[in-house]
Amino acid sequence: MKLPALVKSAVSVAAVLLLTAGCGGSEPETTTNAQGETLDKVTLTLNWYPYGEHAPFYYGKAQGIYEEHGIDLEIRAGQGSQKTVQAAAAGQTDFGWADTPALLAGVSQGLDVKSIGVFLQTTPSSVQFFSEQNISSPADLKGKTIASTAGDALTKTFPAFLQANGLAEGDVRIQNTDAAGKMAAVMSGQTDALLGYATDQGPTMQEKAGKEVSYLRFAENGLNFYSNGLIASQEVIDDRGDLAQRMVAATSEAWTAVQQDQQAAVDAMQGSSEQLPSKQVLAEQLASTLELLHTDATEGQAPGVNNEEDWKKTIRIFADAGVISSAEEPSAYWVSELAPKE
Repeated sequence: MKLPALVKSAVSVAAVLLLTAGCGGSEPETTTNAQGETLDKVTLTLNWYPYGEHAPFYYGKAQGIYEEHGIDLEIRAGQGSQKTVQAAAAGQTDFGWADTPALLAGVSQGLDVKSIGVFLQTTPSSVQFFSEQNISSPADLKGKTIASTAGDALTKTFPAFLQANGLAEGDVRIQNTDAAGKMAAVMSGQTDALLGYATDQGPTMQEKAGKEVSYLRFAENGLNFYSNGLIASQEVIDDRGDLAQRMVAATSEAWTAVQQDQQAAVDAMQGSSEQLPSKQVLAEQLASTLELLHTDATEGQAPGVNNEEDWKKTIRIFADAGVISSAEEPSAYWVSELAPKE
């Protein structure tokens, strides 16, 4: 039976409205827990596929910490901090976990996104190599070939690391590869070392190759800056400020709790990804990550409490490195009012 045009039009409108409602529209989605309490459904996109650094999020969810703050948390794998920053700015995720240099670059490019708290305040950036290379200081890098990923923050700040240690860019050879190929380059002997996070590639490479890995950490050799933290779009901060504050508080609580129960945090990651490292590697990654939570200015304070002078140092480093076109005030990148309360 054919429907009159007016009826067909009404059906079409109803279908569109139903579809919009199904997608959530502009209204935040909620769910109800076993106690009948209403929770906000929240998405968090990581900087990469899950590894030990991310254990506090999984632990916080498993232990009900996020639920206590009214949050039903969905954790999603990422594909690099830059893409996570873009996803947050575009409203494709409620919150992101991303490297501060990527956030600075995004803001510099006009993305309306900000940090709501850096948790890794000592950078895990490092030069990584098998201990058999007998590299014990930056001076030993002279003449070495190092795997890196063109355009990323590590590559752009490496010249500053070299300069801080009396070396010139021409003293080393950079071999560009994608992020996933850096470990293979070192393990196959194509390069002597790689640029990466000491909390990520090193433990994995050590297990796969069966050889000890050593590090030249930027922070221990004259160059420290803010690393990973929570980010959100300005729209989320403006329209859902209470949720953003709860997200920061829950995350700070989770990172605090993990320090007392690291094995349970590793166990909470079980099944989170097909690419998940072994439990031994996860434990090593988490332990080394927990050493990065503070600078001298924030020692003794809750995870996620930032210091304005530390922000200014980080901004200056990346302005000098050309990652951002100009150094703005910290408030252009960071919402201090959302810091965890003691």
